[in-house]
Amino acid sequence: MPKKQPNVVIFFTDQQRWDSSSLYGNPLDLTLNYDRFAQEGTHCSTAYTCQPVCMPARASLQTGQFASVVGSPTNAHPLSKEYKRLGNWFQEAGYRTGYVGKWHLSGTEPVPEEERSGYDYWLGANTLEFSSDSYNTYLYDNDGKETFLPGYRVDAMTDAGIRYMHENRDEPFFLMMSFLEPHHQNCRDEYAAPAGYAERYHSRWTPPDVAGGDGSAAWHLGGYWGCIKRLDEAFGRVLDALRSMDLLDDTIVLYTADHGSHFKTRNSEYKRSCHDGCTRIPMALSGGCFAGGGRIRQPLSLVDMPATLLDAAGIQVPDSMQGKSIVPLIGGRTDERPKEAFIQISESHCGRAIRTERWKFSVKATDAKGQDTQGSHYVEEFLYDMKADPYEQNNLAGIEKLAEIRQELVGRLRDWIKRIEGQEPVIDLLESHSGGQLYGTTLGYSPRVYR
Repeated sequence: MPKKQPNVVIFFTDQQRWDSSSLYGNPLDLTLNYDRFAQEGTHCSTAYTCQPVCMPARASLQTGQFASVVGSPTNAHPLSKEYKRLGNWFQEAGYRTGYVGKWHLSGTEPVPEEERSGYDYWLGANTLEFSSDSYNTYLYDNDGKETFLPGYRVDAMTDAGIRYMHENRDEPFFLMMSFLEPHHQNCRDEYAAPAGYAERYHSRWTPPDVAGGDGSAAWHLGGYWGCIKRLDEAFGRVLDALRSMDLLDDTIVLYTADHGSHFKTRNSEYKRSCHDGCTRIPMALSGGCFAGGGRIRQPLSLVDMPATLLDAAGIQVPDSMQGKSIVPLIGGRTDERPKEAFIQISESHCGRAIRTERWKFSVKATDAKGQDTQGSHYVEEFLYDMKADPYEQNNLAGIEKLAEIRQELVGRLRDWIKRIEGQEPVIDLLESHSGGQLYGTTLGYSPRVYR
C-alpha cells in the first residue's frame, strides 16, 4: 500500500515576539514544547514577518506573495477572492482542508464562503478579537452559524483542531489553527491571559529593547507572557494528539506568528515599525523532511512558508509565489536566494526595510500620504548593526564612517523593491554626520570593520 502524502498543520499565533522562547534567552520557561520542537526539527532562528500588521501578513501567508502585490497592504484592504489561498493548492492536491480561528482577510463577519475558498471545513471568525473574548469564544461554521466553544479561547480552539485531525486521520489533511493570542483584547487593551497566569509573570523579565521605555510593557507583559505560556501548553497538546494517533512522524508542523509587539516603545502602535520587537517572529518546522533539520541562521521571511509547505508535501510550487521554499536549506545547505529578508511597512507610515545577516536598514517614503502604501522617493531612517546591537538601541543612520555600507544597503533594498514591486524608487541617504560615539568607542573605525 503506497504511503499517503504527509499531513500539514500550521500553528499560527498573533503578535508573538521571537524572544518569548528560551532559545533566545527568555528566562521564564514559557515555551518548553516549542523549544523542544525547534531543537528536534528545523529551527528558523532569524525569521521575519513580511509586514508587521495583521491583514497584510496573513495575505502573504495565504498567497506566498507580498501584501502590496495582492492588494492587501493595510488592514483596510481585504484579500480579493481572485487570489488562491493555501487551502486551494492543498485541496487540488487531494487534501482535506480545514481552518480554525482568526482569518482577518475579509471585510465581512461572518466571512462569506467565496472568500474562504479552499477550506472544506471552516470554524473561523474574521476579527476574533471582536467576535469573542478570552472566556467567551464564538466562531462561525461552514453555514455562517455562530458557534460557542467552551473554555479559555486558546484551549477551545485547540480542542476544535484536535477533533478535526482525529476525524480526518485516515486521509491526508491540511489544517491551519490561527489563534488570537497573545494579541491584546482590543475593547479593553488587555493581554487576556487565562485566570492566574498574568500574576505568574508580572514584573519578572522585560526584554532589553522595551525596558525603561515609555511604552506599555510594564503593565502588559504579565498578561502577554501568560498568553504565550498557555499557547505553548496547547501546542504540546496538538503534538501529543498527533503522537497518540501515530501521525506525528508523517505530519509536517509549522509553528510561527504574523508579527510581534514592541509595546508602543518605537511609535504609538504595538507594531508597524521595522524593529525586531514587531518584525522578528518565532518559526520552526518538524515532521517529514524537517525532522532533525538543525538550525537555519540566515534571515528568512513569513512569505517563504507557503512555498516551503507545498514543496515539502511534494506539491508543485506555483510560479506566482514570491517566497522561496526553505527545503533546500535544511541541514546547513545553501542556495542562490538573497541572504536577507524584505519588509514592507504601512499604516504608521510607508516604509521599506531589509534585514541582512549583519544589518537592519529601513527607509521612509517622503511622497506617500495618508494610507498610501507605495512611494517613489524614500529617505534613510534607521540603520542598526544587529551583531553589535541586537536590541536596536543605537541608530546609525547618517553616520559618515558608514557611508560605504549605507550606499551598498541602498542598492540591495532598491533591488528588492524592483523585484517585488516593479518600481525603481529614489532612495536618499541622510546628510552624513560624525555621530560622536559608537558602542562606547570613538568613531575611528574603517568601514571594512563592518563587513
